[in-house]
Amino acid sequence: MNRILLVEDEPVNIQAVSGILKDQGYQVSVATSGEKALEVLTRIRPDLILLDVMMPGLDGFEACRRIKSQPEWREIPIIFLTAKTETDDIVKGFEVGAVDYVSKPFSGHELLARVRTHLSLDRLHRENKRLLLNVLPEPIAEKLKNQEGILAERFEDVSVLFTDIVGFTPLSARLSPTELLELLNRIFSEFDELAAERGLEKIKTIGDAYMVAGGLPEPHEDHLAAMASLSLQMHKIVDKAFQGLSLRVGLHVGSVIAGVIGRRKFIYDVWGETVNTASRLESHGSPERVHVSHCVQERLQHRFDFEPRGTIELKGREPMETYFLLGEKP
Repeated sequence: MNRILLVEDEPVNIQAVSGILKDQGYQVSVATSGEKALEVLTRIRPDLILLDVMMPGLDGFEACRRIKSQPEWREIPIIFLTAKTETDDIVKGFEVGAVDYVSKPFSGHELLARVRTHLSLDRLHRENKRLLLNVLPEPIAEKLKNQEGILAERFEDVSVLFTDIVGFTPLSARLSPTELLELLNRIFSEFDELAAERGLEKIKTIGDAYMVAGGLPEPHEDHLAAMASLSLQMHKIVDKAFQGLSLRVGLHVGSVIAGVIGRRKFIYDVWGETVNTASRLESHGSPERVHVSHCVQERLQHRFDFEPRGTIELKGREPMETYFLLGEKP
């Protein structure tokens, strides 16, 4: 049920508008001044605001400007309900953030039509935003709204983790497609939650492989330790998901290029030697282990325990010293 905040100081208008809206099943909250409207907004978040212009004290234009200046209220649609219908007043209303005008005296049918239209548009906007944020990090989505062309940045300190589920390919021959995808969805959904809790950014999945990065698109002071903690928890999730499955993990840290590629099915992705090394640490690792580079061990040795793996050769790189991450120190 949608909640509407009516900001109006005339009792007759309050009674008329409230009656029209309540008859259609809307919840109505009332504020009799601009100041009181701001107080109400600290307690409830309406789906739409009907705002009178001519009120004592804080008028509708200034109340609208203040509402739109607050991030938590900015996207609430505001319709001015007013007798001030000169062109200059209408333009000023749109400039301060209103989405529509209903002139007094008003028609109940027109009022309801505009309310329904803007509630529907707001639902579509929020759904589109939700879908976009499933694809892109929020800061990147905001940048894309205001920037044309390629979006790319260099980040000097980023942790990159790759996982691969060991035993998944043979399992695919035993389970139905639906059972297989349900299992994978359950595992990756738990990975997503753990990554989000730690302020890490899921980059993508490829088959039964999962990639996550830390320290972008916004700085994260403790991203490497958060990634180490995530990797250990990932093993527990896979262990309990299905008997016979295990996880192989590779973790490295360094500089990357990150950005958005594609015009239709675009994604936020990362590139560079750090990414390649993390991927190869995973492929050269062992089941149920987290295989990390020397620089990861060096930075986390005071907080986590490691087991030397020895010097190994990774494709395209000089021989390097690597370690297995064992767990967090007591």
